[in-house]
Amino acid sequence: MDKPRRKVVITDRPLTHIDLEGEIVRKAGGELEVHDCKDRDELTSALRHAYVALVNLAPIDRAVITGLSETKGIIRYGIGYDNVDVKAATEKGIYFANVPGYCTVDVAEHTLGLILSLTRRIPELDSYVRRGLYIDTSGWKHYRPMLRLAGKAVGLVGLGRIGREVAKRLLAFDASVLVYDPYLKPDGLGDLAGTVSPVDLASVLRKSDIISIHVPLTTETRGMIGRKELAMMKKTAYLLNASRGGIVDEAALARAVESGVIAGAALDTLASEPPARDSPVLNRDRILVTPHVAWYSEESVIELERRAAEQAAQILRGEAPTHLVNVELLAR
Repeated sequence: MDKPRRKVVITDRPLTHIDLEGEIVRKAGGELEVHDCKDRDELTSALRHAYVALVNLAPIDRAVITGLSETKGIIRYGIGYDNVDVKAATEKGIYFANVPGYCTVDVAEHTLGLILSLTRRIPELDSYVRRGLYIDTSGWKHYRPMLRLAGKAVGLVGLGRIGREVAKRLLAFDASVLVYDPYLKPDGLGDLAGTVSPVDLASVLRKSDIISIHVPLTTETRGMIGRKELAMMKKTAYLLNASRGGIVDEAALARAVESGVIAGAALDTLASEPPARDSPVLNRDRILVTPHVAWYSEESVIELERRAAEQAAQILRGEAPTHLVNVELLAR
């Protein structure tokens, strides 16, 4: 009689290549089970016999983790993991891993797209043509100023994987790159040494024509860009956030753009997603909002699913996952 296969459970919002994940899990002796849990009861039921949980946005808090009886590992589809109580998982001896780096190139490309959309005012110009206003060659006069990215100072808040890829692309545009990262080691610039300038946050705020945020959401970074910080920026400057909502005070940002404290902004992430209809950053001139898609490309989805499933397979085989977050479990 065949030995029962251990369950690998997708808890919520399954992606598009389930066959790929299923094949990887089956080869490791597991069985993939797909759910789209909408509430705690559904989540608890789905995880009842899970050996490994593959989680997107489901809240895996202490109460959920306490109720797990067979689970040896939790894998987060993505980089950030503020929806998982890692401490509770560690206390229970459950591996927790994420999937860093799967969308590095995609977020960097999206960031450059947002920068160019702001500096070249592309969405406004598109609307100008579609509304039938393109009747002579004076359109450029209505959308002044437009900026040349070459020669501009771009400040990056955070120089992790994504920040580095953004910096490389900005250098190709002949921009001057300033970097604020308090965790950057003295010799940590690597191949960017001599091409970017590490400075403090105040210098990034005061000197940059464009500021782009690339840090995780933590107690340290929550609300780090608010009224005070916005007031330090140039009136001609733009602010971008394609990292996590909650880092920027959205009400303060909306007021800053509306009153001319800064020139504009672009956001791919918001504090509340999807946003409420009365969100202060919606339907405002000079604030671009995209629906948390900077991470996405067809290539990134496949890489995300494959790497998450491969880590589930490692746990099925009795191994530690490659991107283990609670590494202290290895000492047990």
